[in-house]
Amino acid sequence: MDRTSTIQRTTAETDIRVALNVDGRGDASVATGLPFFDHMLTLWAVHGFFDLEVQARGDIEVDGHHTVEDVGICLGRAMREALGDFHGLRRFGHAVVPMEDALARATVDFCRRPYLRFRAKFPAPTVGGFDLELVEEFLRALAVNAGLTLHVEVPYGGNGHHMAEAVFKALGRAMDQGTGLDPRLKGPLSSKGTL
Repeated sequence: MDRTSTIQRTTAETDIRVALNVDGRGDASVATGLPFFDHMLTLWAVHGFFDLEVQARGDIEVDGHHTVEDVGICLGRAMREALGDFHGLRRFGHAVVPMEDALARATVDFCRRPYLRFRAKFPAPTVGGFDLELVEEFLRALAVNAGLTLHVEVPYGGNGHHMAEAVFKALGRAMDQGTGLDPRLKGPLSSKGTL
């Protein structure tokens, strides 16, 4: 089964192309015009073993909000399309990842019921010119468009870069678990028989 997807989305604010291979090796080529965000997406791909290509042009002269949110929309759509009918998915994934002083937990359910619970208090509003509020915006766009229930929390950390890095690594690892296939499943993992 080929679990790949390419999504192109053009608006008055952004022009985004995302190509995703769920069953990849962690190869990433990311260019959003926001270097810190590129770094985070690359970490997600590497730690989730997803092959990811992102080409994005956005109105970053205003700020990064539109670009970050729209990349989340496209990545979520690509994930949902690549997973098809969700048959055979393990569905659930959980990861706890440390990054020096910071710890992040990510828990996912590929259930077609979008939800985000995000809890993190960054010590500063930005890292390398990147607005850390946009981490939550990205996660929300991803969850809504992937049909994903997502809980992410950073219970502690003193360095915003480390905290964000732990989030994206944990997210990649949890999503890798949830997108894994179980040969015992003949349909979706649900007592109802459907998601």
